[in-house]
Amino acid sequence: MMGASRFSKTQPEQAEVQLDRWGRDATRSLTSSFFEAACRSWFRVEWEGLEQIPRTGGALLVANHAGMMPVDGGIIQYGIQEEVERPVYLLAHHGFFRIPFMGRLLNRAGTVVAHPDNAHRLLNEDRELVAVFPEGEKGPVKPRSERYRLQRFGRGGFIETAMRADVPIVPIVLMGTEDATPTIADLDFGGQKMPLTLNAALFGPVLGAIAQFPAKIRVRVLPPVRFEPEAAGAPISRSVLMDGAEAIRGEMQAALDEMLAAREDIWLG
Repeated sequence: MMGASRFSKTQPEQAEVQLDRWGRDATRSLTSSFFEAACRSWFRVEWEGLEQIPRTGGALLVANHAGMMPVDGGIIQYGIQEEVERPVYLLAHHGFFRIPFMGRLLNRAGTVVAHPDNAHRLLNEDRELVAVFPEGEKGPVKPRSERYRLQRFGRGGFIETAMRADVPIVPIVLMGTEDATPTIADLDFGGQKMPLTLNAALFGPVLGAIAQFPAKIRVRVLPPVRFEPEAAGAPISRSVLMDGAEAIRGEMQAALDEMLAAREDIWLG
């Protein structure tokens, strides 16, 4: 029955593209995309604590970031849109948008250049859900010895973003993403260490970044954290930002350790 009134045999089965002011395709359904099959059948993603996601208003979602060619952003977008029926915008490094054609594709999928002004407009003006990964590039390229250890959350910039927009921070922890592309060695390129994954060793560097193993992925949403907003234009102490970031990182690490301790099998969960 679903969709029967929208399409006919003589009408092409394609909805008109509708872009919002961020370039996101509002008609694009993640539930009918390749990612649905990956989440449901390959990674068999299971969520816990989705009731912690606000049903209205802006919120800054903070998640761990791991695995070569990380899939965590797409998993968060798909799961929340599917279960909570709210879109999630991702903030990404501006370098990705310099790659030919990549910027447009990222915008269509709901990814925006990571900049304080963009974050504020999304959170404060549009009242959207916005996801950030404070580990940045340190998460995906961390050495094997740091497996499932959350890296430093920068200088706490995401705390300031939430305070300026007066929105809660919702921590999200993913387990299994590092097993989808497991690191087997650390390579040294002129003092710069890079991980060698089992995927790359078996399939080569390009295909190895895409071909991920079917590790069971579990996602836990932690209770929201709210910091009191500062007066307009007032400076925020750097120690407040870094202490807040470290406190949230500690809570996420504790949850991740608990999830790992309860896991019986990498592939079955």
